[in-house]
Amino acid sequence: MTKRLQVLLDEEEYEEIRDIAHRHRMSLAEWVRQALRRARSDHPDSVDAKLRAIAEASRHSFPSGDIEDMLEEIEAGRQLL
Repeated sequence: MTKRLQVLLDEEEYEEIRDIAHRHRMSLAEWVRQALRRARSDHPDSVDAKLRAIAEASRHSFPSGDIEDMLEEIEAGRQLL
């Protein structure tokens, strides 16, 4: 089942979005649907966004210390507070 969504825009904003959709060779409605899908998938609470962030981070190779040493340093820092 589909639902209708009505969004009110001022004329300048409407024309700008319409022009962007035209440049992408799609209807205004399709451009808006795709923009909303992207926004939904990019939401930080999205499982997909979290998985993408993990995948991106795993591509890097940064030096790291021993986990026990790092935990001791964290705890030492807490004791200073």
